[in-house]
Amino acid sequence: MCGRFTITADPAAIQEAFPWAKVPPEMQPRYNVAPSQPVAVIPNDGKNKIDYFIWGLIPSWAKNPAIGNRMINARGETLADKPSFRAAYKRRCCLIIADGFYEWVKNPGQKAKVPYYIQLESQEPFGMAGLWEVWFSPDGSEIKSCTIITTSPNDKISKLHNRMPVILPKSAHSVWLEREDQKPEQLNTLLKAYPAGEMVHHPVSSTVNNPKNDIVECTQPVII
Repeated sequence: MCGRFTITADPAAIQEAFPWAKVPPEMQPRYNVAPSQPVAVIPNDGKNKIDYFIWGLIPSWAKNPAIGNRMINARGETLADKPSFRAAYKRRCCLIIADGFYEWVKNPGQKAKVPYYIQLESQEPFGMAGLWEVWFSPDGSEIKSCTIITTSPNDKISKLHNRMPVILPKSAHSVWLEREDQKPEQLNTLLKAYPAGEMVHHPVSSTVNNPKNDIVECTQPVII
């Protein structure tokens, strides 16, 4: 699964990575983004701009928004079948903006899991494939939420975890954000692991374990 990620790049670098989208100039670096927090997304609403949705998808039919706490990830292989995701998979895709993510690894002889920070080798921002929904509360207010789609890992990430987020290449962004209803078979081909040779990772300190620690030290390498 993908349970934490970062977006540390400055707005100019994010704008360069997504030249067709409007990037808020006031975006602040995030070193430890956690579920239930607002995350930067570009939804397929035709506006081509970064907005902020809650991480943890709340289906429109949900009676309690707390269900979103269990919906931070969605398996790419079952999106078309799961009631929580199949409607969004047809008509509400989004890019979730990041420049790194974390996974925790149990190493032999160590009691605690070791967190690893994973990035593209270029260290540039990227878009993770996501789905979004709008949930209306009884008082009429609304919550926009999202989930990160995961897939089987590439050879490098498989040594850390058995899943990884779907990182979409730039060439797939326009297809993923198409506003018209899409068929699963059209999108399924995009839900694959990013090339292992274009990714890097390193162990980091347990500072990242606490979501209250949203500091640069979360991403810095340590020796294990």
